[in-house]
Amino acid sequence: MKYTRVAVGGRAVWGRVGEKGIELLSESPLDGDPSVIGSVPVAEAHWLPVVVPPVFYAVGMNYPRHIAHARAETPDRPEVGYRANNALTGHRSPIVKPAAVEGRFEAEPELVAVIGRTLRHATYDEARKAVFGWTIGNDVSARTWQHQDRSFWRSKNSDTFKPMGPWIETDVDALAQTTTLRVNGEVRASFATGDMVFDPFDHIVELTRHLTMHPGDVLWMGAESTCQLEPGDTVDIEISGIGVLSNPVHSEGNPS
Repeated sequence: MKYTRVAVGGRAVWGRVGEKGIELLSESPLDGDPSVIGSVPVAEAHWLPVVVPPVFYAVGMNYPRHIAHARAETPDRPEVGYRANNALTGHRSPIVKPAAVEGRFEAEPELVAVIGRTLRHATYDEARKAVFGWTIGNDVSARTWQHQDRSFWRSKNSDTFKPMGPWIETDVDALAQTTTLRVNGEVRASFATGDMVFDPFDHIVELTRHLTMHPGDVLWMGAESTCQLEPGDTVDIEISGIGVLSNPVHSEGNPS
């Protein structure tokens, strides 16, 4: 199944994506067994971030090639950081480059796990069963800000810096897929999605030793490669078996 959220009549509605369109649902599939209350054509959909997470977890330095490129040490245990929900935006919505950003402005293609049940002290098997489904994230980063600041508060959390979508795929072996990053149709990066130092379930086990995870929480799994973005670009992130997340890049104050 493919579940998503779309804007209908000015409000957010959950939907189930099918061959004939998007079936609108009475409630979140994370909360129960929703009924169908309408439909919209895929071509007319205003896509929203697939979920507004209670907690937005993000993994860094989780691919060997990225670690080597950054000349960083390989982590010896799973660890996470946090991101802000205000940075989320949906499929086909613009990534807005702030006027004050100088230097490297980059995309990072990431697998995202969406949690489907409450977890504390999870085993590895419980962690696997707790993932409701998988979606795609683009971890946009302003590198000069990242190096200037003591935290990632603006370099990774500015408005529109975290596109996520287009839907949650519930029936896929996410770690057996390939992640591909394209800019204006040109392949800029491609790597095995599952080639991680620690997989999502390792992270869930470690996280739930110390805190409770809840339905709707998201866990972004890091990237192997990054790519420079410029206003006017269109960036597509494809994870085979899941879909394609596509976003245009705009400059602040200029919608083109």
